[in-house]
Parts: sequence; structure tokens; C-alpha cells
Amino acid sequence: QAQGLPPHVMQSIAKELNLSETTFVLPPDDPHHDCRVRIFTPAVELPMAGHPTIGTAFVLARAQATEQRTHPTSLTLEEGVGPISVSITWQEDSPVCVDMSQPLPVFGPHFLDTDVMARMLSVAPRAITDTGLPMEVVSCGVPFLFVPVRSLHEVRGIQFRRDVWDRALRGFEAPHVFVFTPETETREAHAHCRMFAPALGISEDPATGGASGPLGCYLLRHGLIGVDAQGEAHCLSEQGFEMGRRSFLRIQLTRTGGAITRVQVGGQCYVMGEGQLFLDV
Repeated sequence: QAQGLPPHVMQSIAKELNLSETTFVLPPDDPHHDCRVRIFTPAVELPMAGHPTIGTAFVLARAQATEQRTHPTSLTLEEGVGPISVSITWQEDSPVCVDMSQPLPVFGPHFLDTDVMARMLSVAPRAITDTGLPMEVVSCGVPFLFVPVRSLHEVRGIQFRRDVWDRALRGFEAPHVFVFTPETETREAHAHCRMFAPALGISEDPATGGASGPLGCYLLRHGLIGVDAQGEAHCLSEQGFEMGRRSFLRIQLTRTGGAITRVQVGGQCYVMGEGQLFLDV
């Protein structure tokens, strides 16, 4: 429990740990919910993020596990965007898969300067324009700028230029650049992805759950995935390969009457380590 820690100390801890995000668990404002979660990157606090939500739910469920469970359990976490529902699937007495609901998508403006984006990514402009798809802002809590690239080879070769980003996107409403291609490393995936977020203090992120829901919404909106007879869409994204930190994210959407009415993102979690911090505050 992080109760009593002032926000500037939370931010300092996140900067010192230098992970993509660090979460702090607090008592809930609503007693019907399980806890309140504050999420910090090394540079800023976020209103919501995918992997921190999934990881925090996994840790909380693991700490509370006392018996073998055969049915999924649920938690409700209070975040800056409001309550987030999380479902946990168990294998015997251990949580193994976690799925979170995300806010419904908001589609924002298109970024129109292909030449600037091409310089930022160190690719040819046609690597973007040949896809026939827009560079578009989509948010399910945190806005990302989605940039389609035509080939896996070109995505692998991206050299992100911070100097171009400083001039072009620092003040843009969605400065976090999420690049994807439909060409994938693995047969099961629908998109191969990379995410660059200098504004968050993250040079590149190996897994971005908060962008995965919007990614699925983008893919569905532009016909790169479809829905089944029940109006459900399922896809898998792969990310972090270029960093040597492979991740896979499940995305599930429901479309009703032409509108996206449900967004869920999930995956498997693993314990990597644990420790203690001693603070003089």
C-alpha cells in the first residue's frame, strides 16, 4: 500500500526505477471497488495504462490467492479515467491470464505531414503512403498517434529521431508514436508494433497495453480485421521484438450497430522479482 506517499515521491520512485511504468496501490475512494491505482512513467503520471493495470491486478490476485480456483475472478481498479474492470483466469492456485476493459475509443485527427513522419522514423515516405491508411489519433484513455508502415523489414529498421519529434510532435495532442505493420514475425499475430514515447520518458516500449485497445479499434475501423456473426473481433499484436523483449497482447472488441461497444486487452503475466524500498519521507 502506497497510502501516505506524496505524488512527488511517487514520481521520484518511478524515475529511479526507470521502468516504462510504476504503479502505486491505494485504498479505493468507493468501497465497492478493490483499490485505487496511480500510474507513473519516469516523466509523468498517466490517467490509465494497460500493462500496469494488468500487472497490478496480477500481483494483487497472487497476493490474495489462498485456494485453487476454477472460475475467473474480477477486480475493479480506480484509475484516472474512472473504474477499470479486470478479469483474472486461474490455473490451480495461480493467476495466469488477465484481461482488462478499456474506455470506448475516441478517434482524433489525422497527422498529414508524411515527409516529417518519414524523417522521424528514418523510412521512405512511400513506406507510409503505400499502405493507403491514415496516420490517425485514437484513444481508449490515453491518445496515441498510429502510423502504418508497409513492411516488417521497414519497421525493424526504424531509427527514431528525437530531434524531428521535438520539432513536430512535442506539442501535438497525441505525441506518442505507435508504428505498426500487418506483416508479422509470428503466424498468429495480426500486427507487428513499435511504440516511441519521449514525452513519457520512454525511448521505446516493449509492450503497450494502453495502445493495444486503440490499435484494435483502428484495425477494425479501417478493415484490417473483421467481426464474426456475433459482432466480435479478436486479434493479437506482437511488440518488443527489436528490443529483445517479445510480448503478445490479446485484443477483443464488440461492434454493435456499426459502433465499437466493448474493448478488452489482455495477456499472460509472470513474476520477475520482488524487493523493498526504504524511504525517508
